[in-house]
Amino acid sequence: MDFTDVSLVGLRVFHEVAERGTLTAAAAALGYTQSAVSRQIASLERAARSPLLERRREGVRLTAAGHVVLRRAVTVLEEIDATARELAGLPAAGGTVRLGWFASAGAVLLPRAVAALRRTHPALTVVSREGSTPALVRALRAGTLDIALLAMEPPYRPLDTESPPLAAQTLSERSLMVAVPATDPLARADSVDVAELRGRRWIAAPSSSGREKLLGVWPGLDERPETVHTARDWLAKLHLVAAGCGITTIPASLAPAAPAGVRVVSVRGGPEERRRLVLAHLPHPLPEPAARVAEALRTAAAGTDG
Repeated sequence: MDFTDVSLVGLRVFHEVAERGTLTAAAAALGYTQSAVSRQIASLERAARSPLLERRREGVRLTAAGHVVLRRAVTVLEEIDATARELAGLPAAGGTVRLGWFASAGAVLLPRAVAALRRTHPALTVVSREGSTPALVRALRAGTLDIALLAMEPPYRPLDTESPPLAAQTLSERSLMVAVPATDPLARADSVDVAELRGRRWIAAPSSSGREKLLGVWPGLDERPETVHTARDWLAKLHLVAAGCGITTIPASLAPAAPAGVRVVSVRGGPEERRRLVLAHLPHPLPEPAARVAEALRTAAAGTDG
């Protein structure tokens, strides 16, 4: 193996491919053509004298050699970035934690945790970004996130098939609920029977996992649901509910963010729909800054359960 001619550009391209999961997505993120990305990967594989990626219909997966190269690439790139910051006179990033989170966590849970950290650890910086579960898991593996908040639904399968498994701690597990207009007859009680959801108009969004499933429609309805509005943004869906345009499902942790004109009710009857909030990271002890963020998230999650 001869890595003396491997460029930083090649390492950055490989890192981006590992995080994005496809050559096309990496090319788009970097502003390169797909052929340019392919050439950089081919150059790395020649230097490694081994395939670094398995090409699959749905994207790419790191080989054993790819994991070794990625681990070293992350170290090299972090050192280069730290050097650039130091030369620019900027503070070191030792107190920075990179956090990923699923869409609805940004409404209540994330702001509570970050606000608490600003009071208790003002020197700690949290840099966060929203993403789908597959994207956040890839980012953890690629080393561009330290921890990630993920939402899971039954059956609770492993987060990915890589080895060793990611460390995953359940922060809370609560039932799915339904958001209805405050003027709707369903809003008269704290709970509704699942049969009362039949024939309703729904506000939903396609699943980010790519499966043929609508997020926002009560699972397991014995009818073809009527979806009148589609929106990925949780706040948009809730304001459509407030306007009387339909109803939507909502995780219990998001209930405190429901705007005026929305009533959040539980559903009885039929199989119980549970949702689990999970904190995930690579399978090793968290550094102190990341551990502090994790603890703040645990406290915030416990607060939303109250």
